[in-house]
Amino acid sequence: MSLVKSTLTIGSLTFVSRIFGFVRDVIMANLIGASWLSDAFFVAFKMPNFFRRLLAEGAFSAAFVPMFAGMHAAEGKDKAMRFASESLSVLLVVLLLLNAVCIIFMPFLLYVFAPGFTDDADKFNLTVDLARICFPYILCVSLVSLFGGILNSIQKFAAFAAAPILLNMCMVFALLVFTPHSPTAAHALSFGVFMAGIAQLLWIVWFCKRENYLPSLLVPRITEQVSKLLKLIAPAALGAGVAQINLLIDVTLASHFEDGVSYLYYADRINELPIGVIGVAVGTALLPMMARQIREQKLDLAAHSLNRAIELVLLAGIPACLAMLAIPHTLISALYQHGEFTAHDTHATYTAMMAFAAGLPAFVLIKVLAPGFFANQDTKTPFIIATGCVLLNLVLNLILMQFYEHVGLAMATSIAGWVNAGWMAIILYRRRIMTPDAPLLRRVPLLVVAGGTMTCVLLGLNHLLKDWMMTGGNTERGLGLIALVGTGMGVYFAMVLALKIFDLAEIKSYLRGKKST
Repeated sequence: MSLVKSTLTIGSLTFVSRIFGFVRDVIMANLIGASWLSDAFFVAFKMPNFFRRLLAEGAFSAAFVPMFAGMHAAEGKDKAMRFASESLSVLLVVLLLLNAVCIIFMPFLLYVFAPGFTDDADKFNLTVDLARICFPYILCVSLVSLFGGILNSIQKFAAFAAAPILLNMCMVFALLVFTPHSPTAAHALSFGVFMAGIAQLLWIVWFCKRENYLPSLLVPRITEQVSKLLKLIAPAALGAGVAQINLLIDVTLASHFEDGVSYLYYADRINELPIGVIGVAVGTALLPMMARQIREQKLDLAAHSLNRAIELVLLAGIPACLAMLAIPHTLISALYQHGEFTAHDTHATYTAMMAFAAGLPAFVLIKVLAPGFFANQDTKTPFIIATGCVLLNLVLNLILMQFYEHVGLAMATSIAGWVNAGWMAIILYRRRIMTPDAPLLRRVPLLVVAGGTMTCVLLGLNHLLKDWMMTGGNTERGLGLIALVGTGMGVYFAMVLALKIFDLAEIKSYLRGKKST
């Protein structure tokens, strides 16, 4: 399967998931707004979500997928599945221990994740209760990541990419059905997270069984291959999850500002849309592809794949960044400003979103540059880079939060993201894994020109519609946002074709898999 086809498969399903996610966020904003309830739930959900992104989808996938894909290609299915079964057995023991320890000592964990909550006993105790309900999600979703890694390695991307849809569907269901019967809407959401973990695990197990790639449970044993996997996981935890660590630092410090956790959450949700739909999609498809190419010593082909991946993420990342900087107030007010979410909340959220948006191109680039290391089973270099960027982010946080409060935290994350992406790119260039070719060097400046044209149109149209949208209700704001997004996308892609950045024949050849395999 071509890189573009794989990306379309993963990206389209991720987009559906994000749509359900926005429905969830809109309902949440209406019911609990930006308040102590939302702060408590976001921290409670952030804890298992942090471990999921850092360990399961970050470190574990970065280490497991290249090993499994390489073993499958060189030694066959039986050897690879034996390795998967050994890994599953050890992972399950680790996850059970992690869950038990974290649930028991949850109050102490909150001193790390949300020290600002300790001044409010009710808020602190509620967060402990919600986190204990949510935390078992990490067990289920970590197993989902292992099974999904197996399917991705054999280029069956759809099932794993669709799994997050179940999370958002379960949370929407819980909000609508459980809220009247729960102490608070935050409790209903937490039960929805718990349900989602079980649903996702059953979903992915069924697909693995259908493809005859379901690993078995063995007596846990540290074999030679499992030992190698564990050694790769440790540094990959930082290398793959630097953005998550930086966001965790943001949340920890934001807990000291009133409703700061909620403002950062709502702002980051908008920023995460292009990162998830295109950045994660391309990175997920690229990792097993580059692992095979490097294993087969096809370094020129690996460099070609990386160049095309960079083009794909910037094709979406550049206009998304510019749109969030051009019409931030319109985006946030149209999506969230109703019910308990006030005009003040809109202002506090959109300023944070602009700060995150400034780093968006860097965030999506990190997603495709990281496989350049992981495909070669190098997790130490991203670890070193990530460590430096985490320290930089912390220093910038402590400085900028003094002047800009929660917005300063988002600004620090974006600056650290650019340093991270630049550092990765320089090292990959020196190793000749990333060698920018003529098409890439020609296309990137033209993408900026296309994005700039789109921005000018958006600013003009937003000026014309602003009064009508602001004086109207939810319907007017929604219709205005649809008009802005639709017009912006139309202008951008018209410019892409007009400037011949990509032509239709080339797009068709990509979709047939002639250039990206």
